[in-house]
Amino acid sequence: MPKKLGNRPVSTIFFIASRISGFMAAISACAGLPGQAWSLSQVFNQGELVFFVASRGHHAEIGGITPGSMPPFSKFLSEEGVAIKAFKIVENGIFQEEAISALLLSPHYEKDSECPVGTKSRVIPGTRKIEDNISDLRAQVAANQRGITLIGELINYYGLDVVQAYMHHVQVNAEQAVRDMLRGIVEKVLKDRGGKDGSIENVAEKGAGGVNNGKETANTSAVVLEAEDFMDDGARICLKLTIDKKGEAEFDFSGTSPEVHGNWNAPEAVVAAAIIYSLRCLVDVDIPLNQGCLTPVAIKIPPGCFLSPSDNAAVVGGNVVTSQRVTDVVLTAFQACACSQGCMNNLTFGDNSFGYYETIGGGSGAGPTWDGASGVQCHMTNTRITDPETLERRYPV
Repeated sequence: MPKKLGNRPVSTIFFIASRISGFMAAISACAGLPGQAWSLSQVFNQGELVFFVASRGHHAEIGGITPGSMPPFSKFLSEEGVAIKAFKIVENGIFQEEAISALLLSPHYEKDSECPVGTKSRVIPGTRKIEDNISDLRAQVAANQRGITLIGELINYYGLDVVQAYMHHVQVNAEQAVRDMLRGIVEKVLKDRGGKDGSIENVAEKGAGGVNNGKETANTSAVVLEAEDFMDDGARICLKLTIDKKGEAEFDFSGTSPEVHGNWNAPEAVVAAAIIYSLRCLVDVDIPLNQGCLTPVAIKIPPGCFLSPSDNAAVVGGNVVTSQRVTDVVLTAFQACACSQGCMNNLTFGDNSFGYYETIGGGSGAGPTWDGASGVQCHMTNTRITDPETLERRYPV
């Protein structure tokens, strides 16, 4: 799923920076993304740390003010479920079930500053489905262990130097593919907007959707592509995309609205995920998802805007709504396709004993040579809706 895997490098860097001594697997139940659990494990070869493996799962219930941990009107991160920045979930080969269960079940005692005006402080419950959480976490740790085993087999067969070399090659390949795509866009824009010498002669006015393709720069070997779009409350996402002939790009979100007192704030990792997804869509060759896609890219997000919110800001809507709007803005700047539904259409329900979470498909945007589609999940999500028979069998409905 693009929104989950696309921010993997940011989450991995966070774990490394946390410096959990001797950890074999760590979990983050938030890191700005409630309900998203990362499991990170180290891979050793002859006592030397050589790789990390990671898995990520969406936990449909992690506590918070509503079952399903996707409250529509949350104002603070604490209302959206249990937040664990980093925890050593496996130590000396033993899964720390008791300790992680205590953390996931622990309630949050609301501060007066977090209470809605005219209301008393609340006790916000922890997870309502601890059995599911533990099963999912065990599965993630097992997935990591499988990854460790497979990497070990590669090293035993090819040798560590060869494996590390090809890990590097695959990133260089992704970087080159993105650079080639970006250079092609610069050449096309310069040709369309410029004269015989390839310079830009006229500045294009902004058209529908706030698009400006082909704006002149001080360096006539670079082009600026601009786009903007709005959330339902009027909060604005602004993008100024500068691309040069070296195939390097800066995504500048200056002008984006400040952090909102709602839950559609989006952490920077979500923005990075939207950008890497968009770049892979625009590249005309198959490349695996890896950090090499972002090597020629700089991302500039003003601190304090709703794409770089404070630690306590509610963000659950940013993961499922704002991520889609950012993707739409990026693809609009490239004039790749029309906007999508701009939302993952989330449905949650439950009581104190269970929580259910679902996403529902909508429309995808048309492009130069294709029609849009109806009733599909697109861009940052690709999940299939739960079969009604499964829903009726597994839940009290």
